[in-house]
Amino acid sequence: MESNPADLGPATHKNKTIATLLALLLGWVGLHRFYLHGLTDRWGWLHAVSLPLSAMLLLSNPELPLLVNTLPLVISMLTASIETFVLGLMPDEKWDARHNPTSGVASDSRWPIALMMVVNLFFGATLLLTVLARGFDLMLTGGAYG
Repeated sequence: MESNPADLGPATHKNKTIATLLALLLGWVGLHRFYLHGLTDRWGWLHAVSLPLSAMLLLSNPELPLLVNTLPLVISMLTASIETFVLGLMPDEKWDARHNPTSGVASDSRWPIALMMVVNLFFGATLLLTVLARGFDLMLTGGAYG
């Protein structure tokens, strides 16, 4: 028996500010993906697996540099930073067309999004530059500087 979307009750409204905040704070776990797409989202689970995978690598290869062992988590964090920008900078009309086509409520994001973008730029750029510096240190000097 097929289910009719009208039988599922009223559509839920996905709040852009909440989704952006989840991506900023817990994006490396994939919480923003689960909020937007549900527990069946494969990309969300890929984010969620990055922490246990990094822990397994760290425990099984403690002699390797920390950056190498935690690379899945670092990639997840960098991806979450990009996703934060994508979510936060999306116009409200496009957001509603994509995530709230049947909710009947129009999104109206304001200054918290701009503040989150500034914070994300600071932390994302810091993480990216740290990873690049440490990566070049490991490649060129074998980790002589740390």
